[in-house]
Amino acid sequence: MRFQGKSRLGFFPLPLAEAQRIRRFLVFPDAPSSAIDPCAGDGAAFEVLTSSAEVYRYGIELDAYRAEQARQRIPNIVQGNTLEVQCPAECFGLLYLNPPYDWTLGPADSRRTEQGFLSHTYRWLKPGGVLVFVIPGERLAECSQVLASHFRDVRVYRLEAPECLRYKQVVAFGVRRNRREKERLTDGDITRARLYYAGLARNPSQIPVLPSEPEVQYNVPVSGPAQLVSRGLPLDEIEDLLPRSVAYRQASRILFAEPVSAAGRPLTPLHAGHIGLLAVSSMLDGIFGADDSRHISAWRCVKVVDKTEEEDEDGIITLREKERFSNELTLVFTTGQVAILK
Repeated sequence: MRFQGKSRLGFFPLPLAEAQRIRRFLVFPDAPSSAIDPCAGDGAAFEVLTSSAEVYRYGIELDAYRAEQARQRIPNIVQGNTLEVQCPAECFGLLYLNPPYDWTLGPADSRRTEQGFLSHTYRWLKPGGVLVFVIPGERLAECSQVLASHFRDVRVYRLEAPECLRYKQVVAFGVRRNRREKERLTDGDITRARLYYAGLARNPSQIPVLPSEPEVQYNVPVSGPAQLVSRGLPLDEIEDLLPRSVAYRQASRILFAEPVSAAGRPLTPLHAGHIGLLAVSSMLDGIFGADDSRHISAWRCVKVVDKTEEEDEDGIITLREKERFSNELTLVFTTGQVAILK
């Protein structure tokens, strides 16, 4: 995942306008039902999907700040890693899943997180329960085994909000098969379904756009309250307690090196090469100036590629590239202005 995605812990919220369109596809029973969002974020989209319905709402969110936000909308929220949360099988009537878009590294192989989250959570859905699955369209192929084997009446639509277009998001609706329906499946049925999803993944732009008025509606079955148990380590609590640990304080002398400081007048005048080395080694970083000119400066070394073009007598053009290193200075002023000098 790119740095911007990692900094958000893979949180790419569903636009509320798309959530409202998805809501029209869902029909909730008069009796209470239970619904879960294993990647709740701030809970806004899940709140729209379950609006005006008598529902037990459950959610899981890794980020502590967003979990606190979601708790205002989802009464039963677990702050932790979904893959470390245990839940009784077949207890939810609705599963809304918008997982992180990334790769997970395993001891033997790597796989997409969309596939991992779906494989872990679809078991929580009772037979006849409804799946609402939001992922990039090109990732349908990785999830095709679970979708083909465990879900029927699957429909896939393309989302067209600007944020969704950026990640080529689609929404897949499906109903979990019961045991008898699974026994009637043949290998050929599963293979044909997987080929269908693989074809959609190759051409996500050909998937129909999610309509404002639903072509078909999915009935969420009645289901009672559920119980979620997190088996993971309470990372936020550990982070708060760690500085008080005697062992941590002893190890910190090894884990964290003392900051390097240089003071005093050099024995001989510095030439440009010396100053360049000092700059890119962060020895000249700091806070300078006063009032509106007060700023933070930070140097770094960057690689620059110089390109030249030569044409010989026969008209043949030769492109040459030469790499070199240069200094770059970033200035951040108290006014909020940022300047990059190269």
